[in-house]
Amino acid sequence: MPARPSEQFSPEPVAPEQSAGVIRRIVHIDMDAFYASVEVRDHPELRGRPVAVAHLGRRGVVLTANYEARAFGVRSAMPTQMALDRCPELLLTPPRMEVYHEVSGVIREIFLRYTDLVEPLSLDEAYLDVSAPKLGPPSGTLSARAIKADILRGTGLTASAGVSHTKFLAKIASDMNKPDGLTVIRPHEAQDIIDALPITAFHGVGPATALRMREHGIANGADLRAVSAANLRAWFGQQGEHYFRVSHGIDLRPVVPDRERRSLGVERTYDTDLRGLEAVRGALPEITGLLLERLNRSKYVGRTLILKLKFADRAIVTRRVRCALPLTQADRILALATGLLSEEVLRGRRVRLVGLSVTGLVGADDPAPAQPGLFAAADGPRGGAE
Repeated sequence: MPARPSEQFSPEPVAPEQSAGVIRRIVHIDMDAFYASVEVRDHPELRGRPVAVAHLGRRGVVLTANYEARAFGVRSAMPTQMALDRCPELLLTPPRMEVYHEVSGVIREIFLRYTDLVEPLSLDEAYLDVSAPKLGPPSGTLSARAIKADILRGTGLTASAGVSHTKFLAKIASDMNKPDGLTVIRPHEAQDIIDALPITAFHGVGPATALRMREHGIANGADLRAVSAANLRAWFGQQGEHYFRVSHGIDLRPVVPDRERRSLGVERTYDTDLRGLEAVRGALPEITGLLLERLNRSKYVGRTLILKLKFADRAIVTRRVRCALPLTQADRILALATGLLSEEVLRGRRVRLVGLSVTGLVGADDPAPAQPGLFAAADGPRGGAE
């Protein structure tokens, strides 16, 4: 990859595709090892030691590892036992989601001091459009520097920031100098950086897509840019158009504040597989309570309930049911979830994970939907394996 772009302390140049329209200065903020950093902040005795926030137990997984742990190859989504094998001195701490939500709220308030155009991606990550900031001059770099300083003062945590004229490049930039980095990609630097990116750095390219791309001789951004839009569409469908555009430095997606949240759910992996219909049904009350707690805290409601089962062979099945009115009562959610379970769904398989989620979310304070008509269809399960 080319040398890291320098910081820019004056208004950034305008990208060619934006010169006839609105000048955009986009900042991507990504908190550094967020969950683990909160734990180290609150427990100073952990400072300088390898720490992972993880679900414990035989089938636990790592949610976040600090940089001391990452030096041993510990990564998010890694089985806890594998993490301990790689780093025997690893200190494990269970997640405290209520604390992370609280800290995330403080960070969000800091963002809103600078712009109303904040698009959260998760508790620890967001895009900000600071083209016309509420505080300071119209410089993405200066805004990002001030936001990072405010986060450190307000939470005791560090963040990495990327600044550019597109969302794609701002996100790439924020990952180039972690932790506590601030990287700017100016328009005239963009294409060289894109060309040098490994194909897995492009949004939407997971392991399976990366394998397919390599089969077509695409290993990096330069290879991707050399392929025609027609071929990319033929090979990857509509996503191929996205790959073509971003490989040429074209990304006109705006920062969309308060993105609609599509779903909210909870799931639990069991140390010992659940065997039989009654055992799985017995797990539902706890998960229902956790789901309702999350819904109440988020102030969202929805009308579609999804049951997720992962079996011992790692196969996953989902079943869903849509309701006429929002799901706001535990007994209603539990009854619907129980109705989605059957011997036919289990087919004698052992269950290692059970999850419930609600989709089609809207704000709980939004106007109530119209009452169903006299002959509205009754609730009923739908769905299949996903």
